[in-house]
Amino acid sequence: MAEFVTALGLLTPEHRQIHQQAVGATTGPASRIRAAVAVSGVVQGVGFRPFVYALARELGLSGEVANTAAGVIAEVEGPADAVEAFGRRIAADAPPLAVVETVECEVVPARGGTDFVILDSTAGAGRTLVSPDVATCNDCLAEFDDPAGRRYRHPFITCTNCGPRFTIITGLPYDRPATTMAAFPLCSDCAREYGDPGDRRFHAQPIACPNCGPSLCLTTPATDPQYGEEALAGALGMLRAGGILAVKGLGGFHLVCDATDEAAVTTLRKRKDRGDKPFAVMAADLETARRMTEVDQVEAALLTGHRRPIVLLRRLPAATVAAAVAPGNPDLGVMLPYTPLHRLLFEGLSVLVMTSGNVSGEPIVTSDEDAAVRLAPLADGWLGHDRAIHVPCDDSVVRIVAGTELPIRRSRGYAPFPVALPVPVRPALAVGGDLKNTFCLGDGRYAWLSAHVGDMDDLATLAAFEKAERHLEELTGVRPEVLVTDKHPAYRSRQWAELHADGRPVIGVQHHHAHLASVLAEHGYDGAEPVIGFAFDGTGYGDDGAVWGGEVLLAGYDGFERYAHLQYVPLPGGDAGVRNPCRMALSHLVAAGLPWDPRLPSVQVCADEELKLLRIQLERNLACAPTSSMGRLFDAVSSLAGVCHRVGYEAQAAIELEGLAVGQPVDRAYEFGLSSPVAGFPGLIDPAPVLAEVVRDVLAGVGAGVVGLRFHQAVARAMVRIAEQVRADRGLSMVALSGGVFVNRLLLAASSRALSKAGFTVLRHAKVPPTDAGVALGQLAVAARVPARKEQSACV
Repeated sequence: MAEFVTALGLLTPEHRQIHQQAVGATTGPASRIRAAVAVSGVVQGVGFRPFVYALARELGLSGEVANTAAGVIAEVEGPADAVEAFGRRIAADAPPLAVVETVECEVVPARGGTDFVILDSTAGAGRTLVSPDVATCNDCLAEFDDPAGRRYRHPFITCTNCGPRFTIITGLPYDRPATTMAAFPLCSDCAREYGDPGDRRFHAQPIACPNCGPSLCLTTPATDPQYGEEALAGALGMLRAGGILAVKGLGGFHLVCDATDEAAVTTLRKRKDRGDKPFAVMAADLETARRMTEVDQVEAALLTGHRRPIVLLRRLPAATVAAAVAPGNPDLGVMLPYTPLHRLLFEGLSVLVMTSGNVSGEPIVTSDEDAAVRLAPLADGWLGHDRAIHVPCDDSVVRIVAGTELPIRRSRGYAPFPVALPVPVRPALAVGGDLKNTFCLGDGRYAWLSAHVGDMDDLATLAAFEKAERHLEELTGVRPEVLVTDKHPAYRSRQWAELHADGRPVIGVQHHHAHLASVLAEHGYDGAEPVIGFAFDGTGYGDDGAVWGGEVLLAGYDGFERYAHLQYVPLPGGDAGVRNPCRMALSHLVAAGLPWDPRLPSVQVCADEELKLLRIQLERNLACAPTSSMGRLFDAVSSLAGVCHRVGYEAQAAIELEGLAVGQPVDRAYEFGLSSPVAGFPGLIDPAPVLAEVVRDVLAGVGAGVVGLRFHQAVARAMVRIAEQVRADRGLSMVALSGGVFVNRLLLAASSRALSKAGFTVLRHAKVPPTDAGVALGQLAVAARVPARKEQSACV
């Protein structure tokens, strides 16, 4: 007779009594029992089996432990008190990189014995959680810097507690044959470490040394390949001379140059056709980062932690990086070295541009062969190696807002760790949107978001999407029964889902509903009643065919009511209106009944012919889609204030407006006009009064920073007024914030603070991005709960 026990408690007195009665054991704390223990979570590739081995030996227990496709399975036998202590400590004392989700235990017949052994891994059905890639740990760095050690300056030093995981794994269970390290047989020294349970490299799948591991190779168009230290010396010489180097990292190639060299950065920007979009930089260490940017305690912890994302930090006036690194941008995206190879690149250099190795709009390059072709127009040389990257994985990007992490791109260091769901879902694949695409697999109470895929506008990205989706299915064991898409009929992600449905239902979810569902899901909200949702972004396909983006929805997983929205204005020329904020400004002036005063910067920047054509376009409604986009309103105000009239990257106008507004003294806010819902029609957020005040201030010579701050405060103030109106009408007091506009640190902090002060509970993103990079989670949370009888409508 066996008794099944879940959670962390292993044996209660009642369970011990049941077992003792079943096997005839004597009573008392010294009685021997045997328990089978199944542990799920991130428990492979993180030193969990040697930890179990050491814990069992410490407690005097015999038994065994093994990896399976479902996690880690152990059997322990010994005194009841020791077995109970094992059950308590297996989660509480787990290795630093482990994440224990569940511990399930079953009392089984005792078998005797005194040894505890680590068994070979077993395949089969099941599910475990794969660890993300992890930055080099301090123990390995100490060896790396030790001239007496055999891994001194080894570019691939790693152990159980650090190094590549997700990007090299080819299957489960996670053992060396199921990684790209299978191509490197261990030397005798490494094999001894790998097989010693007392060594921190015990069963560390990526380990190797200079005698048996991967090696560096530098290639250039003009010279023969160089290897090892010679390759590194050649690469450093290129960087110091102003060259651009393609460097193979954990999840793909970077394009690298000296960030203090204006000519080198300008050349890279031109070759990559980057426009004004900022480059990320890698600083040699935390002190270097602090000499360039403002770094608080939370940001320092992110920079130096095991995930090592790019952190958006406020640039200091004395920052020594070239102006071409981030022209017109108040922030710098900074990261610290996260591989030993990165550390080797800082000999004589302090700050490097470290940007994704790809042609703009294409997926990141992962193979040496592909890099030689696709990066040939961009790089002067290629520093690669022979450890294959199985899964592309870009650098993650985050910022800190009011002391809390705000993900902007969730990729290396975070993917593929899942988000726990508050409600169970059936097996489903949500394919996300077309910009900043990520997809999401879900089953039960887990949702796995992919790493960053990119914009779905070319065949290379679609191919990368398809490969990544197959790989994540293999790792998670999820076999989708339903596919979920955005409702936009022209999205390539939607078209992909329809093409690959293979008889499975395809369900469309409204874009802004998905945004809000994503923040509800990551907060574990059970959906008992709707929340007041502010979904502010640039573009989203609306149920009425308009371009939505300034939405107030009363939303839960099962549906939404459009309570209010920003008043429609014409979006002239679609993408042309997005690329030219000055045109959006003039469209907003027409909609507000305000003249095109020739003294306004938005008018002055347009040639007479452009003004003439735009006026005809707006008067005749030619190629003008109605939009309620809050993102486009930010663009309009930025242009009216003289900040940004033509954009080279997404949200440039809003970013530059925010940058000027930060640090301005708060004096007053502009005021939106608000109307309540009437007879089934949503209420309206009227920007005309705000625009009239912006024009008045600009013509009076008020600075752009002051105009920007008053506008930000106006949006936050309008949000509070609307929320208070909903609370009075409907009794709701929980607010959710999502959409790309909430990447804006100034707006997010101001609105969260004001809403909290007004007595609302505020849910904002902390695990997945508020942008379209997080929308797949919301799609899944909505559609994977739809009963089969509703699927015929193919939308929710």
